[in-house]
Amino acid sequence: MTLSKFDCLIFLSALIAVGLSAFGGPPALFFVFKPLTTILILAYAWQRGSGLAQRRWILAGLLASLAGDIALLWPQQGFLPGLVSFLVAHLCYLWAFTRVQRLAAWPWAFLAYGLLAGFILSRLWAGVPAPLQGPVLVYVLCLSAMGAQSLVLAKRSSTPGNRVLALGGLLFVISDACLATNKFAGPQPLAALLVLPTYWAAQWCIASWLAPAARD
Repeated sequence: MTLSKFDCLIFLSALIAVGLSAFGGPPALFFVFKPLTTILILAYAWQRGSGLAQRRWILAGLLASLAGDIALLWPQQGFLPGLVSFLVAHLCYLWAFTRVQRLAAWPWAFLAYGLLAGFILSRLWAGVPAPLQGPVLVYVLCLSAMGAQSLVLAKRSSTPGNRVLALGGLLFVISDACLATNKFAGPQPLAALLVLPTYWAAQWCIASWLAPAARD
């Protein structure tokens, strides 16, 4: 597999951002490289999926994710705006996926993700402040539906692109579970080494679902 220039730039930017977050460094640099990594994934997606109905919704989801990344640079004040931004992102992704396969065409995927979401919530619910319980519940429902629908596509058509997409859906759930554990169950050692790599890997997988542009 040949890495594109965007793959290399995304990896390098993500590596710097994860290192700054996990091991310390100038905050200004983290404020640059965290959104920059998502911008690079957006640029990577921009050159893919020409003519596909789902392309605009993947790009919209990445733009909403970028807004969430910026909001979460301020973890306390920006948590709710970030949550709303990523909620919009998951709704965009879910809509994109249903342009290809109807919602819940394979119900077992939704059952599996529902059980997983319920297990995660049961472990963390006591630590979620009352004002955030409603937004968090809505967010988890949309996140798990997005992950489940990505699995539906892989089940219905097991192409390499759909398998990568299903991996992306799962990685997004893992990333958010780690982030939620760090926030609601208390700080976890080197949480950035879990949250950020799985998050950007998930976004890259979703962007990679769009077919590459044809070359002359």
